Amino acid sequence: MTQRIFITGILLCLTLAVQAKPAVVELDHIVAIVNDDVITATQLDSYVDNIKKQLAQRHTKLPPDKVLQRQSLERLIQQRIQLQLAQKQGIRVDDDTINKVIENIARQNHLDLKQFREVLKRDGYQFSDFRSNIQHEIIIARLQKKMVESHIDVTEQEVENYLARIKDSHNTQYHLEHILIALPEAATPAQIKQTRARAEDILNKLRSVADFKQTAAAVSDGPQALKGGDLGWLEAGQVPSIFDGVVEHLAINQVSDLIRSPSGFHIIKLVDKKTTKQQHIVQQTLARHILIKTNELVSNAEAQRRLQRLRQRIVAGEDFAKLAQASSDDKASAANGGSLGWTSPGNLVPEFQEVMDKLAPGEISQPFQSRFGWHLVQVMARRQHDDTKQYNRSKARQDLRERKLNEATQNWLRRLRDESYVDIRLNR
Repeated sequence: MTQRIFITGILLCLTLAVQAKPAVVELDHIVAIVNDDVITATQLDSYVDNIKKQLAQRHTKLPPDKVLQRQSLERLIQQRIQLQLAQKQGIRVDDDTINKVIENIARQNHLDLKQFREVLKRDGYQFSDFRSNIQHEIIIARLQKKMVESHIDVTEQEVENYLARIKDSHNTQYHLEHILIALPEAATPAQIKQTRARAEDILNKLRSVADFKQTAAAVSDGPQALKGGDLGWLEAGQVPSIFDGVVEHLAINQVSDLIRSPSGFHIIKLVDKKTTKQQHIVQQTLARHILIKTNELVSNAEAQRRLQRLRQRIVAGEDFAKLAQASSDDKASAANGGSLGWTSPGNLVPEFQEVMDKLAPGEISQPFQSRFGWHLVQVMARRQHDDTKQYNRSKARQDLRERKLNEATQNWLRRLRDESYVDIRLNR
């Protein structure tokens, strides 16, 4: 059986070179001007062809070719605008980074690089074009991080309000599909009226005979349109804030009324929902350590030798706590005999956590290095701890950040699109 690779979120926009032919034969033509750049029919056709392959892999019914062309062209325009801005911002990506990403994708598909190339070729993808689009994805991700993500902040009060709001639905997950009929920035009353009428017409069709996934692929301006508008499974806190008060009242397979936001008119469908009891149990470790920092007078070799001598003295029967008090450069823990208290996974730096996790209670490590210096660590005890409260708080902060980031990114993309010069010539 032919092995296929499912590549999520990678837009395969292929640029093909064309050999010169007699002038009477049309080789290519421009389908859109984007600021000082162009998108050609060849590029669009290649992009559409690869989108069709992706939709076929997901067993999603294809929209009509004209609709798919329009949707694909809009995504190419958004991609091109972002790449242009990234170039102005001096955002680049080196070959080593691209190679590592491709190696990771191959590894996730349980393939080596040679096998990965062969499967790409068998599925109709040129490796050079795949690599180029990986580069574009990384550049765009770095651009969005710089322009949007770096400005996202979540306050303690927002976390408190969030936890209070979702306490009754904290363990509920929703599978949603979504359609957005977008409005331009600073839309006029006439534009709003016209867009609302179009959205209401779509909603009426959805409530009669229209298939939601196919309709989303055909008409939605949302980022998941070509996936049939499928947002996947979302925990209560991950549902976009504009849908608060709507999703929880929908029955399975029910389609919502129009939901207005600054970006346009939204329609959502509740595909399914489930409730799970979430108790977060972690293994905590009680450990103590001795730290020797390196500097101009203390080399790595000297720090290691000192700790090796201390370890020999502890093994011979001397008290770890007293030696930590006398010798450790971590003054905060040294005052407590080197004790770090009960720690949960993720509380300590990875290189320290990795060594500590391999020790049995009572065992003392060999000297090892972290970003802070050289350590000896002794595990004193382990326990199972109900970390649900702390976990929920951390999860709430993460959910709020993701929600803010998604909304801010969509608003930023819409402004960027509205502020750019775009001349669509698809049907000319």
